[in-house]
Amino acid sequence: MIMLKQLCLSLFICMPFLVSGQSGLSTKSKKAQALFVLAENVYRKGKPEDALVHLDEALKKDKQFLEAYLLKADIYFKTKQYKAEIMELEQVLAIDSTFFIPTYYNMGVAKYHVGDFDEVAYWMEAFKSKNKGRRTRLRPDDWVNRAVFAKDAVSNPVPINPVNLGSEVNSVYDEYWPSITADGEKLIFTVLVPRDTLRFKQQVLPKNSVNFREDFYGSSVSQGQWQAREPILSINTDSNEGAQTLSADGNWMFFTACGRSDTKGSCDIYFSKRIPGGWSKPVNLGAPVNSPFWESQPTFSADGTTLYFISGRPGGVGNNDIWQASIVGFLRNGTPFFGDLKNLGKSVNSTADESSPFIHHDGQTLYFSSNGWMGMGAMDLFLSRKDSAGQWQEPQNLGYPINSGSDETGLVINAKGDRAYFSSDGLGDKNNGKDLYMFELPEKIRPIPAAYVKGRIFDKESKQQLKARLKVKEIDSGEQIAAVYSTEYSGEYLFCLPVGKDYGLTVRKTGYLFYSGYFDVADQNSVDNPQVIDIYLSKIKPGERIILRNVFFQTDSYVLKSESSGELQEVIDLLAQNKEMKVEIGGHTDNVGSQSYNQQLSQKRAKSVLDFLLSKGVNGERLKFKGYGFSQPLESNETEAGRARNRRTEIKVIE
Repeated sequence: MIMLKQLCLSLFICMPFLVSGQSGLSTKSKKAQALFVLAENVYRKGKPEDALVHLDEALKKDKQFLEAYLLKADIYFKTKQYKAEIMELEQVLAIDSTFFIPTYYNMGVAKYHVGDFDEVAYWMEAFKSKNKGRRTRLRPDDWVNRAVFAKDAVSNPVPINPVNLGSEVNSVYDEYWPSITADGEKLIFTVLVPRDTLRFKQQVLPKNSVNFREDFYGSSVSQGQWQAREPILSINTDSNEGAQTLSADGNWMFFTACGRSDTKGSCDIYFSKRIPGGWSKPVNLGAPVNSPFWESQPTFSADGTTLYFISGRPGGVGNNDIWQASIVGFLRNGTPFFGDLKNLGKSVNSTADESSPFIHHDGQTLYFSSNGWMGMGAMDLFLSRKDSAGQWQEPQNLGYPINSGSDETGLVINAKGDRAYFSSDGLGDKNNGKDLYMFELPEKIRPIPAAYVKGRIFDKESKQQLKARLKVKEIDSGEQIAAVYSTEYSGEYLFCLPVGKDYGLTVRKTGYLFYSGYFDVADQNSVDNPQVIDIYLSKIKPGERIILRNVFFQTDSYVLKSESSGELQEVIDLLAQNKEMKVEIGGHTDNVGSQSYNQQLSQKRAKSVLDFLLSKGVNGERLKFKGYGFSQPLESNETEAGRARNRRTEIKVIE
């Protein structure tokens, strides 16, 4: 399928004589011809209502003036007044059914838009019959198929109840393209603001770059309510900024800007990060993300590694495709730079256009818009899921009324996976234009729920906030789930954990011992009750220790489980980076069983860890081991949770 703007070709394309002035028009009335040319001119200037007035005057001069009816039909199509369009097309066919054969095609499209799906096939077959033997770029069969799909979708709607985000977020201007943090507490969105507020209040202004610009605004949640929005002054300019995405923690923003002095093409993707008092000066991401072609609409994965975006560059599947690039390093100013550029391929990209991708926090579900996959008629919203091999599957249409005959773009989902945020101009006060809405996402189109963990990182002694690297891995597979940084000025961090698995966390900073964490995200309870954990890192010095929470042994045994290898590799790396360091490996147990049994078990477990490190090439002179049994509990042994925490392996710095 091809784009709607190509399917429903403007009459200025289908009827080239319409732009040729008075030559060849069907009327002989000079006054009607002059009024028609005047209507053409004002229509080109973005004044459709004025054009309709002139066309009505022309038709008073000649009621058989076919081109006037056709131009009126085109204006009604462009302004989505489809019932009025049908009336004008009926006039054309009644006067001369052979004058302009694409009238049948346009009638079929108009019937689709008013929901007369059963009539679409009739008009498309009529067009094919009348046009037989002639070449055409129009594709009537696509609209027949869409009508069949749309009829079924409308007959089986998905249950949604959109809720307006309220006057603290929405205004009389257009609000769209929401971005929300994983914790659901920060929202940034694009607003189409008038360049001249006074003129906007006095008259309806055409929505173009002369009268409007796109700016960013933000809001945050307090006591369950969105607070009064504020402009992002440190990023907004007199030009346009839009189509933004936030990292899961809300500390990074990627957005689109066009025509800047440092542009690589028509539109490029830029990066900014939170700093005290606002956002850093935006930086062009450069190649390979940006190219001499059009790049826009980024979305950033919650694991902190991958940027997805739309590009019109060659080498893809269709016109505008979804591409991805991965972080390969950082500039001195903290700006990430990317490599490993890939097209998402034919399982996601169609031969037409994709737009507004959103990668969910589960890392497995991609939401996006397309006019190339089977849908309701324009840009529809779809989702694609990864299979067990990590390959994207054929897209699934999100259904009606999420999708309609209009363009649907810019859907984002919260980490929990049960709420969707989007923009619409068809649900509320028409005078307010587009507003932001939220609705509960139906079960069948939800992603995997993702829990989140957030907090701050401090120096243990000085309590100063620290910038540190956090890595999260799935325990069983060792697959990296997240690689993020805490912010330098506040120490804040946030990472997401898809439900159903166990994860290990490592927090590292040069000159400090690493921190080890373990998370069991087994069920929905983990998602409903996110953890807030402040982490304190210890500088490397004698007496400081690390609890290795991701070193595991078989039950009542000193045999290391294979899942322990990732954590022990962190110990190896720490020793490699600090070549003078010597450590003691300490084994600890709970109090179940005799003192002698637990003493021996802890001793053997510590020895097993030492043997593993030796097998990986660590110098034995830097290692000692000792079993402590249950002599040094961290918590009471009266509960299972306490006993679990007391069963542990520690690394203590000796020198």
